[in-house]
Amino acid sequence: MNRWGLIVVIGCLFGVPSLVHAQADKLLERLFGREEPTIRPENLKVLQLEISPDPVRERQRVAFRITISNSSRITGRVTLAIKDKDETIVEARDISLGPGNSQVDFPGTNYQFSRSDHCFTVEADIERTRSPIDAAQQFCARNTRAGWTLSDREVARERERERETGRLYVEELEIHPDPAIPGQSIQFKIRLRNDGRPIRGTVRIQDRDQLVTQVESFTIPRGYTEFQFPHSPYVFQRFDTCFTVLVDFERTPYPVDASRKFCAKPVGWTLRP
Repeated sequence: MNRWGLIVVIGCLFGVPSLVHAQADKLLERLFGREEPTIRPENLKVLQLEISPDPVRERQRVAFRITISNSSRITGRVTLAIKDKDETIVEARDISLGPGNSQVDFPGTNYQFSRSDHCFTVEADIERTRSPIDAAQQFCARNTRAGWTLSDREVARERERERETGRLYVEELEIHPDPAIPGQSIQFKIRLRNDGRPIRGTVRIQDRDQLVTQVESFTIPRGYTEFQFPHSPYVFQRFDTCFTVLVDFERTPYPVDASRKFCAKPVGWTLRP
């Protein structure tokens, strides 16, 4: 098409507003000889997808990073989005991708892992057209006691931990006095069940990420064990105070399964059911 033909086409497009925004810029570039080649979605492939921290626990802020391959010889700018099914989790806008492999860090997000399966895909927005990008493998997060992970190494470590320590359960968790009043020194009592071999480690109680109290180098024999933690200066502050028990394994604290949720009710703070 010659230059005068392009001018006629552009004039017709301005008579149809819905087409103007989609096509006018490209035709103007062709008219004045400024059209440049662009990256195509089929040129891109996601080689790796990571989360940080890994594993990530409930209510923790998480950041995503991808390694992406561009098989073309073109450097272009794209917007990338990480999705879980139809939900867009986070975007990295106007990213420059050169030939070869590039790493892209996404902003941190408060995305919550809530289902049994979380498989992520990456979508590219190129010239206002969104397209999914091929991936070298499935990137599915798995739930372990330490949190959600994308790492096969972390899953293997979780299995090794279970073989080494067996299965631990919190049968009961109490506070004394119960009910407690704000500012009052409290003491926790715990009843543990160990279905595996005897283990030795630090046992701690946490309120979210806040350490409440702990006992170091404590031996947990097979069967049932009851013991009291030292008095704690912990102060009840929130209306949703729920405690978790963690036991160290290879210097890493792991949450222990519990028979129920141990949440203090703000009616004179109590853990009684």
